[in-house]
Amino acid sequence: MQDSSLAEPQQAQTRERGVTLAEELQQTLEGQIVGGLLKPGTRLDEAELCERFQMSRTPVREALKALAGIGLVDMRGQKGPSVARLSVSTLIEMFQVMSQLEGLCARYAARRATDEQREHLARVHERLEQMADGDHARFYDVNHEFHDALYDASNTSYVASQTRMLRKRLRIYRQYVTYHPGRMAATIVEHGAILDAIARRDAEAAFQAASSHVTLLQDDMVDLIAAFSQNFPTNSNP
Repeated sequence: MQDSSLAEPQQAQTRERGVTLAEELQQTLEGQIVGGLLKPGTRLDEAELCERFQMSRTPVREALKALAGIGLVDMRGQKGPSVARLSVSTLIEMFQVMSQLEGLCARYAARRATDEQREHLARVHERLEQMADGDHARFYDVNHEFHDALYDASNTSYVASQTRMLRKRLRIYRQYVTYHPGRMAATIVEHGAILDAIARRDAEAAFQAASSHVTLLQDDMVDLIAAFSQNFPTNSNP
């Protein structure tokens, strides 16, 4: 059984804005997965979930199917549903796609960001600068704010939503990278390049800076994969 501390009270009879039990459970489990409380490979037992959240199997199965649809849960295993684990090849491909999406957001931000949006990005960046040698978890949270502000500044709909969706799938892995020596200091420099390009309204420079920020150097990627093999075992096949 999962740690009971992961459970969140469910009000079975009270639905707000038409949200169903399945949707509530999906949101709860999604938050626990992307927040790292439920690690890749963790089994999601239907009976245990029914007991923990005081609901029948139908909404539990609907929630798990919905999470599988966005790639957070693997329904293919013989042992039942589990938190999705990425193969090394898939992980690398996803980082490559993420670098392009981040680059697009920065490119559009350089073209479309309002003065207020640019100022907001700069303020978040200043907060990161002040905590570059501080708490890794808090740094990651503020770093997340920076990227959210960048997506907002792109003033796009589809591009920003797709970028957020992929970032959500990669969140636990990207969060782990924050703990690598020198990563926080490097992030400050890389964000500075993005901000500078956006301030100059240089769309191509903004694309390159944001894309490079996500694209890990080869040595860093090797270290990352080695760390995953110990902490977040990956499948050999996608």
